[in-house]
Amino acid sequence: MAEQVTIARRFRGPAESGNGGYSCGALARFVDPRSAEVTLRLPPPLDRPLAIETDGAERAMMRDGDALVAEAGPIGELNLALPDPPSVDEAAAARDRSPMQHEHPFPNCFVCGPERKLGDGLQVTCGPVEGRQIVAAPWVVDESLPVEDGGVAPEIVWSALDCPGGISAMLLPTVGTSVLGRLAARIYGRIEPGMCCVAVGWPIDRDGRKLHSGSAIFSAEGEPLAHAQATWIELKR
Repeated sequence: MAEQVTIARRFRGPAESGNGGYSCGALARFVDPRSAEVTLRLPPPLDRPLAIETDGAERAMMRDGDALVAEAGPIGELNLALPDPPSVDEAAAARDRSPMQHEHPFPNCFVCGPERKLGDGLQVTCGPVEGRQIVAAPWVVDESLPVEDGGVAPEIVWSALDCPGGISAMLLPTVGTSVLGRLAARIYGRIEPGMCCVAVGWPIDRDGRKLHSGSAIFSAEGEPLAHAQATWIELKR
């Protein structure tokens, strides 16, 4: 029987499609859930089985009928210069003053939506850190999240790596609403329920409607646990 994945509505980004990071992580399982690159071709639909096609451990594709939703492949090193992490208190101050708390294109996003409550969403609503070109928010790792081998499931970490990079676009002039196009991630630390982590995002460069960004998850003590590089596509106005 062919493999299938269903993206539950809890893990939405926009109202009717999967959060990009969660969807990428769900497909990365079929390559390497801790080190892979995933390209989204269509908004991942919710609450229905999506077929997974694999080519050994080299490539995996997610399909909705005949339509290609996403494809994944392995990566080698993901060389990314990480910023010094802000403290949990600095990240909390950035979250609390984030303009995303009041003006959000996807207010019910699983990761960063301000209308999602703890135990439902992740509440990683990043805001600018004073005096720095990064955005940040604390991530309180809730007990309701799916767990594997004592840590949260990889697709949850992919989720938390997604939105901080996209939100970092607020640090650039005149960037409108953007959606995730590609996410390459590496997870190298275990993130357990009950932990308080710090999620950070920063812009790398911009090429027309494409924004390249970085993101990382740090422990409260500043230890890097995962990082990612993303390509975001600005929607036409």
